[in-house]
Amino acid sequence: MPRFKPKGTLERSAAADLWKNTLSRVPTAYGRLAYVVSLRDPNSGIYRHHGLAGVFGRDESTRALQESHDRAFHEWLKLDLETKTADLEQYVGSLEDPPETVLRFLAATSRNDLQLPEAARPSERKLFHRDIEATLMVLTRAHAGG
Repeated sequence: MPRFKPKGTLERSAAADLWKNTLSRVPTAYGRLAYVVSLRDPNSGIYRHHGLAGVFGRDESTRALQESHDRAFHEWLKLDLETKTADLEQYVGSLEDPPETVLRFLAATSRNDLQLPEAARPSERKLFHRDIEATLMVLTRAHAGG
């Protein structure tokens, strides 16, 4: 029987595993938020991660993704506006698409509540929308040369 050394060891919980082996490797707070949001079905709001569900089961996987969405959201929300702007700039700069295109799309969809965890309070939702719009305005102007 062949022996192999696993790349990483599994954690005891799906949430711990997700943060240790995936989310901790995403260099920006907004990137972590965007990644978790990308795992949420826009039609049903249900989170899906095939690998996590395969190891921990669908229920624990879904719970871990909900918790991680909440954690990533609050992590970004707690940053000051200057840090949020730098964080979003780093995130946008790490993507393959031109920053102007990404910023234009983010500005058009910034009011989309899919980025928000279900448990977000109204004041948190308001703060998120206000700050994302402000950071996008700054970055759009910077990338437009003005």
